Amino acid sequence: MFKKYFIIFFLTVFSTAFVANGQNLFSHSSSNDDIIFKYKHLSSRQLLDTANYYFRKNNTETALICYGLLTNAPIKNTTLEHQKIVVEAYNQSAALHYFMSDYRTAYEYLIKALLLCEKTNYTEFEPRIYANIGVIYYRFKKYDLAKQYYLKALSLSSDNSMQRMITLNNLGACELENGRIDSAFYYAQKALQVGEQLSDNNRLHIVWSTIASIHKKSKHYDSAYYYFQLSLAGAEKNNETELKSENLSILGELFFEINKIDSALFYIGLSNVVAKENNFLRIRAKNYLTLSKIEKSRGRHQNALEYFEKHAKLTDSALNTEKFGEVNQLQRLYEVSKTNEQIEQLVLEQHIKERTIHYQRIIQYVILAVLLSVCGVLMFVFFQKRKLDVAYKTLFEKNLKIAEVQEELSKKHPQKHKKSLLTDSAQDILLDKILALMEDTTIICDTEFSIDKLAELVQSNSTYVSQVINNALKKNFRSFLNDYRIKEAQRLFSEPDAAKYTIEAVALQVGFKSRTTFRNVFKEITGISPNFYLKSAQDLHNL
Repeated sequence: MFKKYFIIFFLTVFSTAFVANGQNLFSHSSSNDDIIFKYKHLSSRQLLDTANYYFRKNNTETALICYGLLTNAPIKNTTLEHQKIVVEAYNQSAALHYFMSDYRTAYEYLIKALLLCEKTNYTEFEPRIYANIGVIYYRFKKYDLAKQYYLKALSLSSDNSMQRMITLNNLGACELENGRIDSAFYYAQKALQVGEQLSDNNRLHIVWSTIASIHKKSKHYDSAYYYFQLSLAGAEKNNETELKSENLSILGELFFEINKIDSALFYIGLSNVVAKENNFLRIRAKNYLTLSKIEKSRGRHQNALEYFEKHAKLTDSALNTEKFGEVNQLQRLYEVSKTNEQIEQLVLEQHIKERTIHYQRIIQYVILAVLLSVCGVLMFVFFQKRKLDVAYKTLFEKNLKIAEVQEELSKKHPQKHKKSLLTDSAQDILLDKILALMEDTTIICDTEFSIDKLAELVQSNSTYVSQVINNALKKNFRSFLNDYRIKEAQRLFSEPDAAKYTIEAVALQVGFKSRTTFRNVFKEITGISPNFYLKSAQDLHNL
């Protein structure tokens, strides 16, 4: 597999060299003057598209210059279409400065965009600007002010639009920060309804994240876990690393709150990997704080102190980074204004020399960028696959250890699952009967096995059986039954001759009528797919 990727990589680089040969692509200077001269002859739409392209590629300098060519050029006597493009350039410039922690400049660009919107009657763009102003206030924890701007954006947005969905979701996040749980859930549900009606609803995962946070705040942990998993899948699909790291971090907090320390450590570890790779200081600081609480709960006070010191250090770093962004504004504004003077001078020039050559260079750069992007994607896919295989392998080994420990504990302490809250002797006796019967796989793996059947076998009724399971084990009957069935599936997969089984056969043998249901339940409980578990078990036996 690596050889295949290497050959593709080699051919890609060779093709790039061939295209660039004789053209001297890298012979000219990369100064601001050269960038300006290269792009200033483009139409306003081409400039905006080019700027957006470099914005997405995190090429801040080139993106700012291309936006500046639009925002600093005279707009008097220009077409209405051009002025609308300038409004979008203002908005994108604001977003770029926001990500650079230059909030004041971002705010100034948004105000300019808003004024030009009013002048040109570009009302359909106003909701996005009001929402972005709200984001700046939200960043500074001015939630009431942020809410005002979100509501203004909401009143102007069309009924079924992506902007309306995002604004409703932001309102939900605002209300959650203010402790208004019911209101937060109302806005999040409205956002979800709008998103589900959109033909292109690939941004629903941001709403799922907010809904998950609301359920976590309300201590509805099962629902919170479900929506965090949905949001996590969407963030991975859209390559939104910050949301992915944030979701993993909050999942770690969730499992710590329900005292599942191993799961908490697992998700915090995954979050820290992404946060370190992308330098998300705030998320790393939050993770270390959770780790400190975990160590304190275990009585490891020295470890707890060390993690807390890391949390404090990273928190200070994150704050200093933001303060540096604020303190550095004057210097950045001076540099930007100096560049803008150069832009204005060159934009007003009447004669542009060698236009054809510059067009060819732009095409060559685009071809080079596409080829390098393909190469980068292939390498990224390869290394991500390797990382994922290692993570799944580790999870498989953890499942084996957990199964061994559970089996050993069940032999030494058959009634270990009983909770102290069962004070009534009748309930204790019924719980013992239930736990003993659940060990009989010939009964529980029957596809027709139900709570009524269980009640009949333990000589009780379904209502009381359900109550005992809920009170003693903190689970509903379906989760309780699935735990035993998946445990039996793991045992079958771990047999030396497990290669004779198919996933469908094992699913049916342990009581699932549907392969899809079996796969979903198996992955929910173990964290990995049954196919991967079976393959890993076979590899283990083949060692």
